[in-house]
Amino acid sequence: MADRHEPLVLGIETSCDETGVGIVRGHTLLANTIASSMHEHARFGGVVPEVASRAHLEAMTPVVEGALAEAGLTFSDIDAIAVTAGPGLAGALLVGVAAAKSYSLGLGVPLYGVNHLAAHVAVDQLEHGPLPKPCIAMLVSGGHSSLLLVPDVAQDVISLGSTVDDAAGEAFDKVARVLGLPFPGGPYIDRAAREGSAAAINFPRGKMDDGTLDFSFSGLKTAVARWVEAQDSIHVPDVAASFQEAVVDVLTRKALQACKKYDVKDLLIGGGVAANSRLRALAQERCDKAGVRLRVPRPGLCTDNGAMVAALGSDLVAAGITPSALDIPADSSMPITTVHV
Repeated sequence: MADRHEPLVLGIETSCDETGVGIVRGHTLLANTIASSMHEHARFGGVVPEVASRAHLEAMTPVVEGALAEAGLTFSDIDAIAVTAGPGLAGALLVGVAAAKSYSLGLGVPLYGVNHLAAHVAVDQLEHGPLPKPCIAMLVSGGHSSLLLVPDVAQDVISLGSTVDDAAGEAFDKVARVLGLPFPGGPYIDRAAREGSAAAINFPRGKMDDGTLDFSFSGLKTAVARWVEAQDSIHVPDVAASFQEAVVDVLTRKALQACKKYDVKDLLIGGGVAANSRLRALAQERCDKAGVRLRVPRPGLCTDNGAMVAALGSDLVAAGITPSALDIPADSSMPITTVHV
């Protein structure tokens, strides 16, 4: 239950194609409202930055008002504003940052510009409570595949490894297109894979045993495309299941390698691909075997949302971090080591 003396933080997320607004008090979620422009990008097979930015402009005010209504609050109740300042699409970020600055100035409350990736870590606290210190976090989405050591999500996040080419979610989207499945590819491949055999095709595992904690999925994506081109006919569920298994095999092995290397017994998985059913199942199986405690937010908190931004903002307020200036920029390439600006 929320402590009514804890500040109410409103978080704004516009890094890609979801306009998300969340409201939290401490680690208690009060509202999480999202407007997605995904349907506008589907016909292009990927997110179009200009379309996403325009959609954020149109959705911002209704989504903020919807979140307040969901929480039963008014603007005068809000104690702080948090916003994704990066990384992400430059134009999309600008919309959110500009709106957050306006709300902060108009309401006379502090502003916190936060890192999108660190917010994916912080959001798990809304479901499972305070994070262990330290923990290993693996973030997997359309734009990021990252392994992090997190001593303190509000102040200290250390990069251990990242994608050197395609992120996991990007590979899902591209393979889905090869298989004739809709965009975004992740949910459709997950669904198709349930009817197929993960052992049907032995697709390559990039950088599996290279001694690093980095990821590579571009070669896997190309291998799937070439295999499909060489066949007279294919069984889509088998291809989907075999591809998916190759991805989650690498992800889970690398994550547990990080836990072992840094002697950390808690693993958090976040980001849109963390909603994948096979990733969740294999991660649980391997964590149980290794004696590692696994934390994965429910699927609705894995994809981009305002709740995760509000959660990290709440941590910053609780830690006594100095608020951001009103002239903070939107930084499309913000490094994970920059938790707030």
